[in-house]
Amino acid sequence: MQLRTGEKRFLETTRGQLVTLLRRGPQPVDALAASLGLTPNAVRAHLLTLERDGLVRQRGTRRGQGAGKPATLFELHPDAETMMSRAYAPVLRALLEELASTLPPDQLESLLDGLGRRLAGENPTGTGAPSRPRAEAAADVLRSLGGLVEVEERDGLPVIRGYGCPLAVAVERRPEACRAVQSLLREVVGSEVRLCCSYEERPSCCFELPAA
Repeated sequence: MQLRTGEKRFLETTRGQLVTLLRRGPQPVDALAASLGLTPNAVRAHLLTLERDGLVRQRGTRRGQGAGKPATLFELHPDAETMMSRAYAPVLRALLEELASTLPPDQLESLLDGLGRRLAGENPTGTGAPSRPRAEAAADVLRSLGGLVEVEERDGLPVIRGYGCPLAVAVERRPEACRAVQSLLREVVGSEVRLCCSYEERPSCCFELPAA
C-alpha cells in the first residue's frame, strides 16, 4: 500500500522522522537528537510543535548512567497512531460486505440499529417533539465523528444536512450503513429521524426530524 503524497512528504520532514522514531517507543531528547544528527534544542523545538498538534506527549523520565537530572521521555500520542493508520477504511468496508453477504436483511438492519445505539453511548436522550436544540446536539455528535454538517429548517422542522459523509468509504457501496448513524441520532434527539441522504458519486448526509 503506497503512502499518499502528503503523508510521504510529512514523513520525510524532521518532524515526520521524529514521529517515526517515537513509533518504536518512548525516547529522551538526547537519543532523538543523536539519531537525527541534530542539537537537543532543535529537537525540543520540533517536539513542542508536535505536542501542540496532539501527535506527541511526555511520558515520565529515565535516569541515565550519571548523577544528573533524569531525562524526560517523549512518546507518540495514542490518537496519532489512529490518525496515521490507513487500515480502518478497508477493514470497515470489508466487514460490512461480509455482514451483508452472511446476514438476512432484517438481521443486518437490527445489527446496524444496535451499533448506532452503542455509538450514542452517554449522549443524552431527549423526548417529545423535534427541536432545534436537539438537532444541534445531534449535529455536534456527527461533527465529533468527522462530519461537516449544518442544521437547517424545512417547513418549520429541523433538517441535519451534511457536506460529505463520515462513513463515505462504506456508504458508497453499502448505503444501509447509514442506518447506524440514523439510530445514533435517534438516540440523541429522542424521536424519529428520517433518512434523506444522497448516494451519488460523493455521498452526503441528510437527516430529517419529522413531526411527532
